[in-house]
Amino acid sequence: MAQVVSVNISLRKGEQKHPVGAIQLKLRHGIVGDAHAGDWHRQISLLAEESVDTMRRPDLTLDPGAFAENINTRGICLKALPVGACLRIGEAVVEVTQIGKECHGDCAIKKAAGKCVMPTEGIFAVVRREGTVRPGDTIERLEGGYEAD
Repeated sequence: MAQVVSVNISLRKGEQKHPVGAIQLKLRHGIVGDAHAGDWHRQISLLAEESVDTMRRPDLTLDPGAFAENINTRGICLKALPVGACLRIGEAVVEVTQIGKECHGDCAIKKAAGKCVMPTEGIFAVVRREGTVRPGDTIERLEGGYEAD
């Protein structure tokens, strides 16, 4: 069963995201209180813990949010999802809009580790159904897409 491991926000752009108890997803906005929220195609970022695990080593601390991800997951291969796939996460529904992104040159993780998984394994999504998402919530792929209530 796929589930949410951590939910993370930052109050200002350029700051590392930090774990919080819950996030509120809002239509045409993204995550309430997150610096990257807005009416655009990358409202929410997701990264699988399995991807983070490939980067773990004794001399590199990788706390939730270290890759600027909003939601850490376990048990779902995010990078294999196609654009347009819909996921029910807790009570919310999101639609995948982008797989990976260009890494900016001053990425702290890339400087420390020599590589970063977010550009190739992170995904981005927009909110299709509002709701609260918490660690422990289940994640389900909606095979037929999503029709608004």
